[in-house]
Amino acid sequence: MALAVLVVLGPIVGAWAGTRPRAAWFFWACALLPVVLLTLVPTARDVGQRCEVAWMYPTIGRVELAANVVLFVAPVLFLGVALRRPLVALLAGLGLSAGIEAIQALLPALGRSCSTNDWLSNAIGAVIGAALAWAALQLIRVRR
Repeated sequence: MALAVLVVLGPIVGAWAGTRPRAAWFFWACALLPVVLLTLVPTARDVGQRCEVAWMYPTIGRVELAANVVLFVAPVLFLGVALRRPLVALLAGLGLSAGIEAIQALLPALGRSCSTNDWLSNAIGAVIGAALAWAALQLIRVRR
């Protein structure tokens, strides 16, 4: 549901924010906050396995993986609009996701475990976000 809303409204809100640079950066910061809170805030759980190497595509039945897709759509969308460079935003999103997984691997005290599944889901979300940023920038060009 959240992904559908982002896909429908993302280019419209992105186009609006794209003509207001401060708004685009503000939305980017707001969209980045859940990423940090949900991936780097320590938990009380004991991590039995620090890193998992597995490749499963996110589906509605795999709620955590689907949530990882949604998590990266808005930050990449608004970064792409703020920079006016969706490809750079995509690369930043991919790098951020890899960095988060590396931090989770190197700091077991966080109570979080790294997973290639998480990175893949984040990467899919980043691709969607970059595509929405591109669409938003096209809407801005058409209006002018």
